[in-house]
Amino acid sequence: MARRRQAVTIRHVAADAGVSLQTVSRVINDGPNVRPEMKRRVQASIDRLGYVPSIAAQRMSGSRSYLILAFNDRDRTIADWRTRQGTDWVDQMLLGGMLKCAEHGYRMIFELVDTHSDHVERELLAAIAALQPDGIILTPPHSDNAQIVALLDEQGIPFVRIGSHQNGAGIPVSMDDEGSASRATHHLIARGHRRIGFIAGPAEYNLSGWRTAGWRSAMAEAGLPTDSLLDEGDFSAASGAAAARRLLERPDRPTAIIASNDQMALATLEVARSLGLAVPRDLSLISFDNTPLAHFTRPALTAIDQPIAATTSKAVELIIAALKGEAAPASLTIVPAAIVVRKSVAPPPAVPDAAGAPGG
Repeated sequence: MARRRQAVTIRHVAADAGVSLQTVSRVINDGPNVRPEMKRRVQASIDRLGYVPSIAAQRMSGSRSYLILAFNDRDRTIADWRTRQGTDWVDQMLLGGMLKCAEHGYRMIFELVDTHSDHVERELLAAIAALQPDGIILTPPHSDNAQIVALLDEQGIPFVRIGSHQNGAGIPVSMDDEGSASRATHHLIARGHRRIGFIAGPAEYNLSGWRTAGWRSAMAEAGLPTDSLLDEGDFSAASGAAAARRLLERPDRPTAIIASNDQMALATLEVARSLGLAVPRDLSLISFDNTPLAHFTRPALTAIDQPIAATTSKAVELIIAALKGEAAPASLTIVPAAIVVRKSVAPPPAVPDAAGAPGG
């Protein structure tokens, strides 16, 4: 029977480096007052011996838990999982958050909370009491929920608010929703579109208003009207289909539509087909999120690539910086999004002039 390999402990590291247990502990926990040469010396012993810090031991050795807790909206997350339509917000959060946590010896845990529940405070406090996180990440719509923000502020735990512009408690981090919508609109204007419709998300998400504002500002810069070109959904495919049908059944229908998420964009694509409109020949279409849905439609959708992983990674960095006593950024932290150009955008169809000849 093979002998079980003896676990390398902090005592082995201290003996190998010729330092005290306290010094090794300070290096592992990134504590203050450790000279750079001492840190390199201890780290060399850690690498040589293959020592892996125990999170339980780390938690017992001081006031930190080395856990970062991310809260996401329960109803929408579960609905996305059940429909299995390729939405990957949670996957991207885990990708960015877990990898960044691992770089610093932390772990990331995900919890779902119903922001509309009468018991939201009890749910939050129960999770905090059970896990004792060092930091918390809030996602929309939690990030601008005054009740949740006030509760976390009272707990004295560093927290980041993804998708928030508001100052005050917590650290706001934006994915540049307004700038992204403006960029998508300018992309269509540059290709000759003048009637550009917009399907906004629900008002409970502040980012819905920012995206609408970005579209409006780009249209105004180009001297283009927005009357009768705005509709709203709730991020579901059904709501996107209803909004798209209202826009496309107008006699002066738009030649292009920007939808505020991939599910509503996919629904718009289906409605267009049902009305005999081909994308992009008769209607150009741009989406938000750039989930797998946008990759595999026909045509593949041009989309704003929401930097969810990069934003969560930045949120972890900001929390760890706060735990080290560093001041929060003085201005809003913005993680820029990119537009991914695919096959769903083309110049608008030619409009016949009064004589019947195609116009520009």
